[in-house]
Amino acid sequence: MPNANEDNLSALSQVQHRAVSELLRVAPVADELARRFQEAGFSLALVGGSVRDALLGRLGNDLDFTTDARPEDVLKIVRPWADAVWEVGIAFGTVGVQKDARVEDVDRSFQIEVTTYRSEAYDRTSRKPEVSYGDSIEEDLVRRDFTVNAMAVALPEKEFIDPYGGLGDLAARVLRTPGTPEASFSDDPLRMMRAARFAAQLDFEVAPEVVTAMTEMSGRIEIVSAERVRDELNKLILSAHPRKGLALLVDTGLADHVLPELPALRLESDEHHRHKDVYEHTLIVLEQAIELEENGPDLTLRLAALLHDIGKPRTRRFENDGRVSFHHHEVVGAKMTKKRMLALKYSNELVKDVSRLVELHLRFHGYGTGEWTDSAVRRYVRDAGPLLDRLHKLTRSDCTTRNKRRAAALSRAYDGLEERIAQLQEQEELDSIRPDLDGNQIMEILGVRPGPVIGRAYKFLLELRLENGPMEHEAAVAALKEWWASES
Repeated sequence: MPNANEDNLSALSQVQHRAVSELLRVAPVADELARRFQEAGFSLALVGGSVRDALLGRLGNDLDFTTDARPEDVLKIVRPWADAVWEVGIAFGTVGVQKDARVEDVDRSFQIEVTTYRSEAYDRTSRKPEVSYGDSIEEDLVRRDFTVNAMAVALPEKEFIDPYGGLGDLAARVLRTPGTPEASFSDDPLRMMRAARFAAQLDFEVAPEVVTAMTEMSGRIEIVSAERVRDELNKLILSAHPRKGLALLVDTGLADHVLPELPALRLESDEHHRHKDVYEHTLIVLEQAIELEENGPDLTLRLAALLHDIGKPRTRRFENDGRVSFHHHEVVGAKMTKKRMLALKYSNELVKDVSRLVELHLRFHGYGTGEWTDSAVRRYVRDAGPLLDRLHKLTRSDCTTRNKRRAAALSRAYDGLEERIAQLQEQEELDSIRPDLDGNQIMEILGVRPGPVIGRAYKFLLELRLENGPMEHEAAVAALKEWWASES
């Protein structure tokens, strides 16, 4: 593959020149590190996403480098210089480095990865890439997933290297592979998901030939580990434009293998059985939930929004009057959510939280125009627990009706529920609802030793607390004794 440096350098606009210069100016560690490699007889280049992000004006403190030095040589070079070194990825040719530096009177901590020129491929049955080291940067760049990630800046001479036209694709905001997409996806099928992820993160289009290859080869994703699939899915869901990436996964058939519950939401409908497009509704709910986020992307909320209706296909019933019902789809959906998330190796805590939100997302619709008793409001808060704020957001996002009057009525009703929750929280400390008597008091009053009866008594008093609110001590004691008499 001929090096197109001269053509690309002339094609760089002044803005792009400044972007690369700014990158090197604010990251003096790059030049320091390059000189160390040069003195040891090796090459070093800034590469991949770091170059892409510099050109897009979104570079952070994470810097990626590539080198002809083998990992053991990299360790010898960086150890005297770095503030910390990690060898977690050394089996794949990657050494991690932390370097603290003062840049423009600001203390910054740079997270650096230095990777030996390499190529990697899967065989037809392996779930792990086979790594072999290369000897040229062009050979290293062709193995990269997309041309926009296959650019480099050689250091310390600051030579821009772009043998596969990444700069032009960056300007056109398009994702193409350096080689053929078939060869690229055969080497590492996860790159198909990365195409969807980058489309969502960068708001880029995916080249038609890449989409075709993704569609034809979607089944290859099956050999990739669940953990790697999950990590790509998370990055996609947490991106600025998740709809774009999710739609690509569904349209190419990749979702059939990694998240089949999503394409299953595309329920067919006909003129006699009209109902919402559940798939489109789900994407709108996700977007509306994102608009309600207050402290950055929330994976728990976004997953709950994406999965909240996955129980509908299994519970769909055509009623005699022509309506379509989905009775108990929230309960079925919670079980399906747990099963899918466990298959994708999510943490038990996240599985529990997302499943709970899916299970509770319809609870509000029994509120009507405010008919709930204080007891029902307390139970709503108790059942949501620490997920209450997310449940508020999910429930509000779940309204996608085009009927403005109905949408306004639902919004007012939920405003009213939140006001009632706030009032009760102020009066009763709803966030930590517990019985008016603790376990020790129960044992003392009943004259019993620790055992199952204490749990039953505690549950009785908790139900009483939820139903009636706080009780005076004497009233709680009397209620406990009355319960105990009925149990004896």
